[in-house]
Amino acid sequence: MYFKKIILLVIFSLCCSYLSMADEKKIDNNNTEFNVYTGMFDFSDDKKRSTLVGFQHQNEELNRDTFLGNLSPITGAMITADNATYFYTGVQAHYKIGSLNFTPSFTPGYYNEGDGKDLGHALEFKSEIQLSLELPKESQLGFSYNHLSNASLGEKNPGANSYMFNFLKKF
Repeated sequence: MYFKKIILLVIFSLCCSYLSMADEKKIDNNNTEFNVYTGMFDFSDDKKRSTLVGFQHQNEELNRDTFLGNLSPITGAMITADNATYFYTGVQAHYKIGSLNFTPSFTPGYYNEGDGKDLGHALEFKSEIQLSLELPKESQLGFSYNHLSNASLGEKNPGANSYMFNFLKKF
């Protein structure tokens, strides 16, 4: 239990420092993107599948062009109908193909099973791919797939596969 509190405190601190950096910069020209999503948590497990909703934030002023493409930090949270929660912060890459956007991401975070699936550890890693279509007024509609895993840090590592429908809006 003590370890879970430390992980939660570290993730909360990272989120707060990230948000404070965003507040220090003048935000204009639609540099902040919000992603609201819903879908099915662990759709491949008949006994533990559950609906989920989530929210993610990205500040495009913090983007960096690298040899891997355009990278930026992201922060978010999700909750399932079984009260399992996941708070995360990490990095995503952005690749534009015409009006389509391909966005892979990697985010470590704090997972609490609530009444849902026991993933074996409080520290879980989310690998995700998202495909979205640009819409008018700085919006996108997308579909994403992710996998949560503790990288065998716990005694067990069942993992969870999820899919989501995303609505992204820049402000």
